[in-house]
Amino acid sequence: MEHCVPTANGSAALLVALEALDVGPGDEVIVPGLTWVANASAVLRVNAVPVLVDVDPQTLCVSVDGVRQALTSRTGAICVVHLYSSMADMDGLRALADDAGVPLVEDCSQAHGAAWGGARAGTLGAVGVFSMQQTKVLTAGEGGAVITASGDLARRLEQLRADGRVFRRAPPPVGALELAELGEVTGANLAMSEVQAALLLEGLTRLEDENRVREDNASRLDVALAELPGVTPIRSLPGQTRRSYYHYVVRVDCRRFGRQDVAPFAAMLSAELGFPAERIYRPLNDHPLYRPSTRRSSALSAAYRAAVDPTRFRLPECDRAHDEVVSFHHRLLLGDDRDMDDVIGAFHKVWDHLA
Repeated sequence: MEHCVPTANGSAALLVALEALDVGPGDEVIVPGLTWVANASAVLRVNAVPVLVDVDPQTLCVSVDGVRQALTSRTGAICVVHLYSSMADMDGLRALADDAGVPLVEDCSQAHGAAWGGARAGTLGAVGVFSMQQTKVLTAGEGGAVITASGDLARRLEQLRADGRVFRRAPPPVGALELAELGEVTGANLAMSEVQAALLLEGLTRLEDENRVREDNASRLDVALAELPGVTPIRSLPGQTRRSYYHYVVRVDCRRFGRQDVAPFAAMLSAELGFPAERIYRPLNDHPLYRPSTRRSSALSAAYRAAVDPTRFRLPECDRAHDEVVSFHHRLLLGDDRDMDDVIGAFHKVWDHLA
């Protein structure tokens, strides 16, 4: 992608991406039912309607069939989220989007450095959105960015994040402001700081090497943990040619021990490792941080209030994943062979004593 517009955070990146694509009142935006709440709340901020879609159980990313069924004449954008360590089926989703004439917003907040068919995550949609919040594999504590191949979109994005201003193409006179007041579109102050930018430029020099270590260690865990009956590492699709691990995730069949979900398994694993293991996101139709009715804008009309009610969506695969999948943060994957042995040993010990 030729153009990159940094923002204050990933939520701001999502917001300006939707606004640059002219998504607004009367539009629907397809959003995975299993993702961080900002993917849906950013849609609310432009007074559009988030349409929650179930996920593919293999990847935990949005289902192509689900998106196909959710498409309507009101669809203004499709938000694709590459989740935990897998990328969504970009071949299928791009074909759907092209046929429908709908732009793809590719959320790569958990996929820095991942690739599909050799193309980097973020370069496969109309825009690619990134978060550099403190838990991400590329981080400055906070920060975000939108990338695009379109010069026109980049011009809009830049103004939307800087109160209608853009950087001067020539260096300004000494003491003059670096921003030119263009005002083609009214924006807000959603800019990244220079300190954040400096940290991210340094982090980029380490990203490839660190991703390679994470990928090697995750591959070792995949082989070892697959030997446990009822433990299935989350796989990527054949089209994904490079993985980037935000969390390492495995599906655990706890019902064979009379457990209803992975909460006891995660708690025991955390105790063994001295490192937090936890359940994955709660589905957005039942997430305590995604409650559109708490926003006054949801009362724009009775029809809008009903349309943005998340409880109207049924997300069985999202529910099943929340009950069955346990995760731990990518920093553990930067360890050495002894650390991976400890992880494997902890899984075995918990599995042996779960009953």
